[in-house]
Order: sequence, then structure tokens, then C-alpha cells
Amino acid sequence: MAFNVSDQNFAQSSGSNMSNNAFLPEIYSKKVLNFFRKASVVEAITNTDYAGEISGFGDTVKIINEPEITVYQYERGADVTKTALTDAETTLIVDTANAFKFIVDDIESQMSHVNFKEVATSSAAYALRDAFDAGVMAKLFAGCSASSPDHIIGSDSATADATMAHATNSVDLLGSDGTGVDAIDLMARMARLLDDQNVPEEGRWFVAPPSFYEELAQSGSKLLSVDFNAGQGSIRNGLVSSGKLRGFNMYKSNNVAATSNATGKVLAGHMSSASTAQTITSTEVMRDPSSFGDIVRGLHVYGAKVLRPKALVSAFYVVD
Repeated sequence: MAFNVSDQNFAQSSGSNMSNNAFLPEIYSKKVLNFFRKASVVEAITNTDYAGEISGFGDTVKIINEPEITVYQYERGADVTKTALTDAETTLIVDTANAFKFIVDDIESQMSHVNFKEVATSSAAYALRDAFDAGVMAKLFAGCSASSPDHIIGSDSATADATMAHATNSVDLLGSDGTGVDAIDLMARMARLLDDQNVPEEGRWFVAPPSFYEELAQSGSKLLSVDFNAGQGSIRNGLVSSGKLRGFNMYKSNNVAATSNATGKVLAGHMSSASTAQTITSTEVMRDPSSFGDIVRGLHVYGAKVLRPKALVSAFYVVD
């Protein structure tokens, strides 16, 4: 569910402690310089089918797991082996809540040519979505299968090597020293791990921070070859194209969970790996009892659940 900042429930907003003189009409333009805003990556990489089924904090959604059917070779005259189906379910709990609250003074509101309630609420909506992305991304990393199969390549270590092993060292990416693993080869390894688990190619995604994309665009990267990947989905001038790389839809995000020792980490997966549900439960405007102004506040709740850990792969890397 994407935020709609033009929605009437979300159209009232923002406050400021600036002096009244700061809002003189001859000083300020009617236009507002907005913050840089990041589109929600999580909404693009997870199943959001259950968003409409929640209404508040603490709600639960029961998700029926798809049964696994066993196929047997049939022999004439022999009994057919039956597979007993079970309606096993997974519970998604709306267990996280974020809020905003601000006040708009009456005088400031009247003297300004800009509707700061609307501007501030719009900004709050994007801030809530940013927090949503960061929170869910952390759950996706934590939900990667760590054994049988091991889908965590490397570890959060400043020590790196070029083996791409599931060990204590992080992956040494090809850097200015001319040694290490090409970033595209790390992506290929992650794709192969998904292949091993029969994860469908359609619906795969890859999320990385800017430092990883910078490595993709280095002079030694195979992506700079016009012939590589038949010219589809390659990277030019550090920009992610609309095509695919190694079968992944490519996403760049600053909300990839931070590392303590490695330069960064990346995450690959499939749309079916996790489900999310979110909603803005309320946006309220009320008079401030202690001053002349309006208080605006809003509450956003969400839940996330990793459904298929085998459909996620993460990797830690170091850039020399």
C-alpha cells in the first residue's frame, strides 16, 4: 500500500517554531523546497496483498501456506500414493507503530502564502515510509536462511577475501587495487543460490546501497562492456537501467541495514519471500489547549513476515 499524500486524511499538516516575521509574504515564495524523497523499495519487493485486511496496531493476518505435492511414478495396477494436504498457516502481526506530531500557530498560518499544514504532513508521510522501509529491510536480512541452505555469504567483518564463502570473512569486491570479486559475479553467485532452491526467476529483485552500485560502474567491471549481457540491463554512468541484471530487478536504497565492520551488504530475493501490511490508522487535527494553534498528529502501523527464508540471499562486502 503506497502512501497517498494528497488523500484528505493526510492533507492536513505541519508546524514550525519560526517567528511570525519569518512568514512575511513579501519575503517568501508560494513554492516550497521539498526534501529529497525516496520511493518505498519494500513495497516493490514484498507481497502486499494483505494490506487491506488490517485496520490497527495488534491486528493479525492468517496466511495459508501453499501445500507441497509429492509426485510418484505410476505403475499399472498399483495403488496411487496419496499426499495428505494440510492447511498450515503463518501469522503476520501488525507489531510496529510510528507517529508524528506538530503544531501550527494561527498567526504563522495566516501570514504565510504556503499551506504549511499540508507541506509538513506530506513530509511526515515520507518520513514514515522511510522508517517503514528501514524496519522491514532489517527483518528481511534477519530472515535469510542461515543453514540448510546457508544463504548468508560472508559476515560483518573488515577482513575480506575473494572466495565468496559462507564463512567469517566478508567478500572482497574488485576495487582500485585491481584484485577481488567483480560485483556482477557476486550477484551471479546469489542468483545461483536461488536457482538451487527452485526460486522462480520472474519476480526476483536485488537491493544494494550506493557504494555497491559505485563498484558496478568501476572501470574493471564487466558491466562496462557493450557486449556484456547483450546490452540489456547494463549500467551506464552509475545509473540503474530499467532492464535486469542476472535476472534481478535492480533497486538502490539507503535503507539497507547498516554494517559495523564491512563496507556494506546486499540482499536478493523473490516477491514471495515476505509479506507486509501497513496502514495509516489516523490523522488528527485538534486545537492546542495551551496556545493559539492546531496540533496535527498521525499514526502509521505495519507488520512484516518472512515466509520463505530460502528465497532470500544476503552478502557482506568490503571495498578496498
